Amino acid sequence: MRERRAAAGGHAPPRAALRAVLCAALCVLPLTGCQGPAERGTAADTAAAGVRPSGYGAVFLAAGECSSFGAVAPTEVPCGSERAAARVVAREDGRAGNGPPCPATTDFVLHISERRPSGDEDGDGAVSRGYACMRKLQPPHPGDPGGGGGPRTVVGDCVHDIGGGKVREAACAGGGGYAPQFKVVEAVATRAQCPTSTGLYVRLGGERPVGCARPL
Repeated sequence: MRERRAAAGGHAPPRAALRAVLCAALCVLPLTGCQGPAERGTAADTAAAGVRPSGYGAVFLAAGECSSFGAVAPTEVPCGSERAAARVVAREDGRAGNGPPCPATTDFVLHISERRPSGDEDGDGAVSRGYACMRKLQPPHPGDPGGGGGPRTVVGDCVHDIGGGKVREAACAGGGGYAPQFKVVEAVATRAQCPTSTGLYVRLGGERPVGCARPL
């Protein structure tokens, strides 16, 4: 009788009503809680946990991955992104001057210092010193023979003599900052092996370090 009078008077809900309210609340919880498991495994949650998805971000600018535009402070982006500008063709540790040379058709080199960027290979904020040999996703490719750029001089490249035993690479088709004066036509082990038409010797490095360049 007390329970009926209290319900009629509006002072306190009956126990049956409390059970109904509690049951309704418990039924709502799974609906809101189911969003958590559904989102697990996404790129956002994986990155937040400090684990990068395979193929993107597992190692900062690893071979095969892509960077955004700019050579000063680029970021790693998916190669299919509209922000992607170049792909890593080789990734080495240490300084570029002390490590293996980049592939011959490398367009430019990114020097990775021991800094603490927002994203790196293991989430601790540190990226070891190294360098990445980059190839642009779209032409023109300055690293191609005769392209007028790239970190290496190769057979087919043109150069401009700037004096003091130094040369500057120039586009064979012209149009760059330097006019082409010589073209590297052969790579040999010693100068004596160059053809008689050679007008300039260019240091190439590697097993055949002498470039035989003829006047244009």
